[in-house]
Amino acid sequence: MNDTPDDRLMPEPDPRFVDDAARLAILESFQPDALEEDPELAAIVQFAARLCNVPIAQVSLVEETRQHFLAGEGLDVTSTPRRSSFCKHAMKTPGLMEVRDATKDERFADNDLVTGKPHIRFYGGQPLISDEGAPLGALCVIDTEPRPEGLSDLQREGMAVLAQAVMRRLNARRESLAATRAIAEREGRLKRMIDGVPQIAWSADANGNFDYFNSRWQERIGTEPPTNAEAWRSYIHAEDQEEAFSGWHEAFEQGEQYSTEFRMKQSDGSWRWMLALAVPVTDADDHTMRWFGTITDIDEVQKALHERDMLARELSHRIKNIFAVVIGLASLKVKRTPEHEPFARELTEVMRALSRAHEFVRPESGVVQQSLTGLLTALFQPYAFSEDEPRVSITGSDAEISQKAATPLALVFHELATNSAKYGALSTDDGHVTLVVEDRGDTLALTWTEIGGPKVSASGKEGFGTRLLEMSVSGQLGGSIDRQYHEDGLVAALTVSKKAISQ
Repeated sequence: MNDTPDDRLMPEPDPRFVDDAARLAILESFQPDALEEDPELAAIVQFAARLCNVPIAQVSLVEETRQHFLAGEGLDVTSTPRRSSFCKHAMKTPGLMEVRDATKDERFADNDLVTGKPHIRFYGGQPLISDEGAPLGALCVIDTEPRPEGLSDLQREGMAVLAQAVMRRLNARRESLAATRAIAEREGRLKRMIDGVPQIAWSADANGNFDYFNSRWQERIGTEPPTNAEAWRSYIHAEDQEEAFSGWHEAFEQGEQYSTEFRMKQSDGSWRWMLALAVPVTDADDHTMRWFGTITDIDEVQKALHERDMLARELSHRIKNIFAVVIGLASLKVKRTPEHEPFARELTEVMRALSRAHEFVRPESGVVQQSLTGLLTALFQPYAFSEDEPRVSITGSDAEISQKAATPLALVFHELATNSAKYGALSTDDGHVTLVVEDRGDTLALTWTEIGGPKVSASGKEGFGTRLLEMSVSGQLGGSIDRQYHEDGLVAALTVSKKAISQ
């Protein structure tokens, strides 16, 4: 026997759902009440009524005590009692259930819907079966006149197709609910995670309106969160507002990351240093869609840095005094033992060079502290023709230097400068020196060229200054030095490690 069209298209009820409690649990998973008067379902029943040429068509779900009409044509009610439902029978029938004359069917002859309104005579119900096999109800067509011939094959097949469309709509509803639940669960986990971090976390829309703060705001600040950037003003210390707000407005306009530090008022009235960070989230066209940010308490770090700076200033002051004491002792020694005058003079010059280098890198000096060119300019200032005309010209690249590297750099170039002042180009009225700095990736090449001095040559002897110079270059600056004596003067080629001078 061949399958009828509706048999081929619709699944059969699963015996597991004979238990009505199990069936009702599946029905509830659709939360069908939200689909009342759904336009898609309304279009389906309207077409079913025209297809079967009947005055009444309904999408009926059989609940515990009623049959619920989600969409209908020809009735002015949304439900009837379950005891009088035709669909409770149709939903358990494989394929389409037809009642061609209800007055002659012992199951329905005395049914309230037959003996009273709407005076059902013909009923055709296509079962609505969930993916699990649970019978939910039926897509039904009703006539007030008997139909001995029933529905045509085309109409039966059409009812099966339309029932599938109803189930697709119901399934879409359930999938949407599942997706909403999954999103809510993820958002709940994310919220719990964000509430667990020690920072204040926030988000804002593309217009800069704040729409989320985690629980840390209330804990730390103790007020309702701000809704826009200007509402932050009362929380930020007056001395920090200009920098904080100008930086935010610029970052917001450019769609760039934002970072700043400011003092923020706490719930107990105290002010604490905070680090504010914000990043934009953009779409495929690089248009800002949202902003996310954090506010981190860095007050303890700021206090530690302040204490470190105080200690560094005190230590710097003491080191400066040590230089002065050593220079004073050397001068006193010369007065008592004139024969030590050459050594004392050289030692004094070294101490003064180191003092100038220290002055350059000490925290409270006010000088830009991380510039190789700045350090060398300060060292060579005593040899200048005039304030505006240096005798050692520095050209080429600059580089960052650390306080640790300042001392060996000062020793190396002090030694070159003092030797030049004694024997080389700086010992003559017109002599001068060029120092070219070349960036070679991981290293710097510094070429010291003396011009206009007396003819010089290697002495063949290695004095203390020479050994100190080479040890400083190789041991502390991670490099090497090569000295060549030319007709016009010394050319010293130094190579130093950029990593060694920056750490």
